[in-house]
Amino acid sequence: MFKLNHISYRVRISLIVIILLVFAISTASVLYHGDHFLLGSYEKLNNDDVKYVNSAKILLNKHTLAYNSGEAPSAFIMPGMPLILSGFMLIFGQDNDAVIAFRVLQAALQALSIYLIFVIANHLFNCRAAIIACIASALYLPDYFSSGVILSETLFRTIFILLICFCILALKSNQTKHYVIAAVLVGLACYFKPHAILFPIVLFILWLVNRVSWKTIIKHTTVISVTLILLLCPWWIRNYATFDEFIPFTKSAGNPMLLGALIHNAAPPQAFFDAHPEYTGGRDSLFTGSDADMAETTKKIVQFGFKEQPLQYLQWYTIEKLKGLYLGPYYWKTVFGIPGSLVTVYHILFVAIGGAGLLLMLIQAIRQRKQQYLLLLLTFAYFTVIYVPFVAFSRYGYPNVFIIFLCAAYVVDRALDIQTFKGFYQTFKGFNRTFKGFNQTFKGFNQTFKGVSNPPKPSLPREGPEALRPLDTRAGTNVRAKETLGGDV
Repeated sequence: MFKLNHISYRVRISLIVIILLVFAISTASVLYHGDHFLLGSYEKLNNDDVKYVNSAKILLNKHTLAYNSGEAPSAFIMPGMPLILSGFMLIFGQDNDAVIAFRVLQAALQALSIYLIFVIANHLFNCRAAIIACIASALYLPDYFSSGVILSETLFRTIFILLICFCILALKSNQTKHYVIAAVLVGLACYFKPHAILFPIVLFILWLVNRVSWKTIIKHTTVISVTLILLLCPWWIRNYATFDEFIPFTKSAGNPMLLGALIHNAAPPQAFFDAHPEYTGGRDSLFTGSDADMAETTKKIVQFGFKEQPLQYLQWYTIEKLKGLYLGPYYWKTVFGIPGSLVTVYHILFVAIGGAGLLLMLIQAIRQRKQQYLLLLLTFAYFTVIYVPFVAFSRYGYPNVFIIFLCAAYVVDRALDIQTFKGFYQTFKGFNRTFKGFNQTFKGFNQTFKGVSNPPKPSLPREGPEALRPLDTRAGTNVRAKETLGGDV
């Protein structure tokens, strides 16, 4: 699947050029802009990116994972980002050089993602669709922004694309080693975004659709479960040893869920506060207490909303969540001064085309039982639905956008096939008309040839002396020979 020996030389060269250009532009962007991509301030520690860097320094110096807790241990985040950043700081020092090296790593991962996108598209569709997807991705500026910002999206996205690759291999080969690799990738993804833990549900649905035997399902499920447990055990042991309780992932779900329950980030109507006097009134009173308290507040808001304003809350948890995830690009800082308005137009165009591609692929998956199409669709659905209870915005939708680009490439490739077919059809009709013209001309020549080679016979009298007179047949006429002396015979 990853080998490109069967791909033409021209396509391979084109792919290599695209990959090198993406790496060069992405690296130039992060080196040129530098801390332009910072979302917060190192002094104020007021955003996730600078908090990750601070956590990495504490981890390296105090051997403590802390986040929003001073130097005290915390289970607010998964340890993936602090671990990676602290590794760079161990090599390059705790100044800005480590951050620059991390950004260059993300630039390399963006280039690697181009290759992986080609592999998936070529396997699912064809070589032309794969090149279209790569070109579209190479022109997508949020990828270059993601290279420069110190967040987990680029790392998670790369793991995510690799996961789809090995799921395709596992479903095709049915080999245990491929399922082990897929489980390892799920486990690694959890160290950055823990909601990936339920992704094996997608594989389970595909097993049922393909009518895989229960013996095989149990075997693969056991392999995946054991692999995930082994990978997550260090985190569980750390949490239990530090907090004396089992914390599977983090203790920060309450805040994102509460934010996700507030329509357009506004406080619930006054009727909610009247029904729940424990809140003194106003939005800020909702965010008091522990993580469990905020989760309970979320439950109260959702129950009140679906009871008192069901249509409004139904729209919020469906259409508005989708708009929050995919309608706007993940482009919070400009790259080379290119304004967000142009990026938004490009983004919306491909989201529209990709949406059509999702529907077309769904039809093909149902009609022709294409499990690889179904894998892509279920994966997209899973990483969309999983965000519905939480705050939904472009940062969380960004890792899924490459699937939209794959579907858009599929639509463009199909459209080119239709245009090509129409061109061949019109050409055929032209040849057909030309052939008919030659046929009519040939018939005319044939009639003329018959007229020359077989002139009509003159009519002779049936009886009497006229029948013995010679005829003049020149020019095809039936003129009687002249009998006068010296006349023409």
